[in-house]
Amino acid sequence: MNQQLIQQLKVLEKSHISLEVRTSKEAMNEILADEFWEIGSSGIIYDKEYCLEQGVVLTDMSLHHYHVQELSEGVALATYLVVDKTRQRNTWRSSIWKFIDDRWQLYFHQGTITKDSPELESLNGRSDVGLRSFSSNEK
Repeated sequence: MNQQLIQQLKVLEKSHISLEVRTSKEAMNEILADEFWEIGSSGIIYDKEYCLEQGVVLTDMSLHHYHVQELSEGVALATYLVVDKTRQRNTWRSSIWKFIDDRWQLYFHQGTITKDSPELESLNGRSDVGLRSFSSNEK
């Protein structure tokens, strides 16, 4: 996996959870693909229009265990753990990024509440699941 791509997507992902971007309709519009949709940690489904018009949750979050898997040319899956300091909970997140109109845009996002913490070394004792990057030719 291209380390430059991983870093580029990580920067975009961090901006996506930042208060600065989450409070700016223009910044959110730039990050979210027109076809964007999300399954929130509540189980509710949101689309880009809803996020831009109604806004998104504004909390102090930090990103941990960031990994990227290339799904196909111009499509990547990012997985990571978010620590939500405001709501005092953690969520596993997954994002599908697509390269559209000469830039990476967030196409899909999902969050699942978890008791896992940033100190997590493995997932249920398996360090090879969800906590490492895969190259596109690994099985």
